[in-house]
Amino acid sequence: MANHFISTNDVSNDVLRALVDRAVEFGHGRVRQTLTGKLVGLYFRRSSTRTRTAFWTGALRLGAQVVTFGPNDLQVTTGETWGDTTQVLSGYLDGFVARTNDTMEELRELTDQNQMAVINALTAHEHPTQAIADLTTITEEFGDLGGVHVLYVGEGNSTAAALAFTLGRIRGARLTVLSPRGYGLPADSLEIAGRLAGDNGGIVEQRFELDDAPTDVNVVYTSRWQTMGVAKADPNWQLGFTPYRVTQELMKRVSGDDTIFMHDLPAVRGGDVDDAVLDGPQSRAFRQAYHKMTAAMAILEWCVGTETGDPA
Repeated sequence: MANHFISTNDVSNDVLRALVDRAVEFGHGRVRQTLTGKLVGLYFRRSSTRTRTAFWTGALRLGAQVVTFGPNDLQVTTGETWGDTTQVLSGYLDGFVARTNDTMEELRELTDQNQMAVINALTAHEHPTQAIADLTTITEEFGDLGGVHVLYVGEGNSTAAALAFTLGRIRGARLTVLSPRGYGLPADSLEIAGRLAGDNGGIVEQRFELDDAPTDVNVVYTSRWQTMGVAKADPNWQLGFTPYRVTQELMKRVSGDDTIFMHDLPAVRGGDVDDAVLDGPQSRAFRQAYHKMTAAMAILEWCVGTETGDPA
């Protein structure tokens, strides 16, 4: 029976915590090949540096073999339905990692079988595997997620949504999303995050004015303003985003004694973040990128592994 990972909202709080803890273990080098004999397919419709490589190398480190598909390699491009494609692939593969950049409904179609685990490697609405990498990085830094305050600066994109869905489920954790007006979290994502926070004791809030930025936060997080390089409808959109660039001045204004900086990458240097911040002593962006692989390993092991005990 496959465990699908389409949204973090599909898994229990216990599973969420276990995935993060397992990724931390992998990050400390405690790895054994629990996926020997498994076959994992990677389908990326759009460009990817970190997520594709993270799942590919992570699968290999765990002993699995990998089959890769480019954007035009599957017959869905010639009219075959995803249902027929999945029925075939599920007889070949144990897991299927897909980045579509479109809606999650398309990936949900792939889960109409229980032989092949389906993993969401990014849709327009949520980046769930990124959230596991983020929580892993924060856990490694602070030891616990309860009481951590994350300030996310920039567009309320799929990365921000995934953060909201996960941090809201952790008692005592707080996420403040600070966005230009018109570019905050979508209303439905904010509603879901608010409901999760209400049920679990976290706090998720949306703010728009820079003067309302909280201080003494534990994490300052930003993301590329043009997700996957997709242009925005307003040709002058950058004018509204420029004040939200993460600079040394902003870091000094909101930081406490132990504040770190995070970025899901790729970064636009001089755009969403200044070099001095991305390369500075507070930055954990490249350790965070490493944890994309440890998170991928934890997710793959949970989704397709038959043995997930403590690593040797």
